[in-house]
Amino acid sequence: MSKNLLLTGFDPFGADSINPSWEAVRSLHGRTIGSYQVHAVQLPTSFARAGTALREAMNTFAPDAMLCIGQAGGRPDITLERVAINLMDARIPDNDGAQPTDDEVIRGGPAAYWSRLPVKALRQALHAAGIPCSISYTAGTFVCNAIFYTLMHELHIEPDGSGKRGGFIHIPYLPEQAAVHPNAASMSLSSITHGLETIILHLDDVEDTNCSAGTLHGA
Repeated sequence: MSKNLLLTGFDPFGADSINPSWEAVRSLHGRTIGSYQVHAVQLPTSFARAGTALREAMNTFAPDAMLCIGQAGGRPDITLERVAINLMDARIPDNDGAQPTDDEVIRGGPAAYWSRLPVKALRQALHAAGIPCSISYTAGTFVCNAIFYTLMHELHIEPDGSGKRGGFIHIPYLPEQAAVHPNAASMSLSSITHGLETIILHLDDVEDTNCSAGTLHGA
């Protein structure tokens, strides 16, 4: 019997007319990958509305696992986010024109939550599949981090959420975006999709490793 996987991406924001996170996740909608039936949902790039949309999708699909995907323009590979912080500090306005500064995602919530994904083992699986991947220790302070924190908070307070996989993954620009962002790295949609498929296939059958994934910088 298949389980439900909620896979989310964002609508375009800033100066971009497409968002690779939505392009990738919608291509997987309705598919069965490994033991999971995939349900793709687009979230608004909005501090005020994204969390509500995520909660509604969780109520609708009652997912057994959740992966939120976002665009990280300039990063060269798929990055598995390890920690969500309770901070909104927007460098640019969101799609509603809001630009919060030094505000909390969840009032009175913990300073941070760890991902529920086995990020080191998933990185190994992606490398074995020929997909560039690294582990990130900052999801930024824009809507991506806000939805990552919201997801982890929901899993923390959900009565049956303690054993569920959940986390956030950043992906690079698509080549057509990089064409208008000079010197920016990119990854093809097929490679991004293959990477997400690989992650889904390994959600259940891997435990994290104790290999080093530390950095000497913040990204």
